[in-house]
Amino acid sequence: MSRFDDYRNAYPNARLSRSPDGVLEIALHTAGGKLVFNGHTHAQFVDLFHDVGSDPDNRVVILTGTGDAFMDEISPEGFDFFTPRGYDKIYREGKKVLMNLLDIEVPLIVALNGPVLLHSEYALLADIVLATPDTVFQDKPHFDFGIVPGDGVNLLWPEVIGSIRGRYFILTRQQLDADTAREWGAVNEVVPRDRLLSRARELANQLAQLPPLTGRYTRIALTQKLRRIVDEGAGYGLALEGISAADVARSMAAQT
Repeated sequence: MSRFDDYRNAYPNARLSRSPDGVLEIALHTAGGKLVFNGHTHAQFVDLFHDVGSDPDNRVVILTGTGDAFMDEISPEGFDFFTPRGYDKIYREGKKVLMNLLDIEVPLIVALNGPVLLHSEYALLADIVLATPDTVFQDKPHFDFGIVPGDGVNLLWPEVIGSIRGRYFILTRQQLDADTAREWGAVNEVVPRDRLLSRARELANQLAQLPPLTGRYTRIALTQKLRRIVDEGAGYGLALEGISAADVARSMAAQT
């Protein structure tokens, strides 16, 4: 069991605050600005979502970003895709972070403050997805690095927007704008930037009025299928990603 005072300042890339009604806000960032995702944040978010899900005083969670993007920049710092031990760490963290998001057993609202070019699966595990008009979805880094998109996007995009659309989205690195994402079922509302957080808080405050067990158990009831999909497929997808990374490493070594 976690307590807010014990973890509120524990994560350098997450700014946390909580209202008296139990609405927890998480703003992802790097040095107070837009998040730059790397191997350190990959590990950090596993523990962050575990602590959030283990705190019985959280009634609703809002997850958002900082600056002009939710998540659109990645750095190789802290990642080791190309050795067995290095990828084992990525494999374990990649499985755990998705299950820890699902283990946040209270309503989860994602407020997307701009482009989501990596780890869009975080948003697809939320119950309510709000986006700004300039939000764009894309799975960019996997093919940029020459590796399989096996970290959850392969499972969740076909589930959310349909099998044919989802596979096309992944294979072509399609840029999906906010309005199309809403039409296809990946976004609930497109909200002006200056109203994004106020709308998220409005919805969160409504949900926080539910009896505690009602809010908690409704999240559990609504995510059972997603939990099954992630449990059955995440490890296999990440293993395929690791095999492709090993092949990239072999090719790189042959060229030197």
